[in-house]
Amino acid sequence: MTRAYLNRLPAIAIAATAICTLPAAADPVADFYKGKKLTIVVGYGAGGGYDTTTRLLARHLGNFIPGKPGLVVQNMTGAGSLVAANYLYNNAPKDGSTIGVFSSTIALLPVYGDKKARFETMKFNWIGSIHQDVMACAVWKGAGQGIKTLPDLIKAKQTVIFGSDGADAPLTRWPMFMKNMLGANLKVVPGYKGTRAINFAMKKGELNASCGMFESSVRGAYSKDYASGDLNIFVQAGTKNIPFFGNATNLYSMMKNDDDLKVAKLVWKPAELTRPLAAPPGVAADRVKALRKGMLDAIASQAFKEDAKKLKIEFNPLSGEGMEEALKELSATPPALVKKALEVTRKN
Repeated sequence: MTRAYLNRLPAIAIAATAICTLPAAADPVADFYKGKKLTIVVGYGAGGGYDTTTRLLARHLGNFIPGKPGLVVQNMTGAGSLVAANYLYNNAPKDGSTIGVFSSTIALLPVYGDKKARFETMKFNWIGSIHQDVMACAVWKGAGQGIKTLPDLIKAKQTVIFGSDGADAPLTRWPMFMKNMLGANLKVVPGYKGTRAINFAMKKGELNASCGMFESSVRGAYSKDYASGDLNIFVQAGTKNIPFFGNATNLYSMMKNDDDLKVAKLVWKPAELTRPLAAPPGVAADRVKALRKGMLDAIASQAFKEDAKKLKIEFNPLSGEGMEEALKELSATPPALVKKALEVTRKN
């Protein structure tokens, strides 16, 4: 070695020591969430499928977000979760401290030109969907007419009364589609706070039927009613039938042509994006990325899976990127078919 190089060794050693003793690089996301509460606003009442699923995620999510924030779940009911969606977009803090769960059907209201939806669908920061599920509609004890399938509902002699949580809510739009597109003899009564309240009203004889009966909800909150045979699933709206719903009619199989099928998918397919999780616009990209990863990691964790077993649900989450792609595709439905979807879901 040269004398010059040897003379430089002490300086090199000092520099190396300094590098090794530097503090770890700061994590701005962890710094933000440390010691904070992360609030999840749920657009439905306590005890229903949305609430149950969100609270399950909340028990685990904080462990998978840098800084490990505490979690708070806040129910904000109204208009089929439109109240929550409007709040999240316009009034919630835009710093990543508040996120929300609301219906993907509500998320698509701007496609219909609905002025009550005070948001732009694609400007939400989509965290993902906690679960992709299959939605169904049910009657209580066959609505007293032995209804077991969708054709049975169409042929019903007495008007079947469906419950809903709002005039423009999904729980209204789905049965109205069956009435106006397929001729089903039914009427929708809004004003109930979610499927749990509707289920109670069916038991009291106020109502005959409800949509929004997701497989996860039926396996969980409504398992006893379904097992007893009192809650009869007569139609399911998944891309493929699931054996759990027995001989319930597949909604899409009733469509007469391709245009009708496209209209049906605009109305019903958002239900497969079952538990959308979003942050307001304006949240920093690194926090959105952390929330997206945190949701997927939490659902993949063993602790979450053990809790999910108690609800008899095997979760199938969708990434934030997947949510964006699905909503973008549905938003591109031709205007003439959007108009038809609007017409057939609003005439009571």
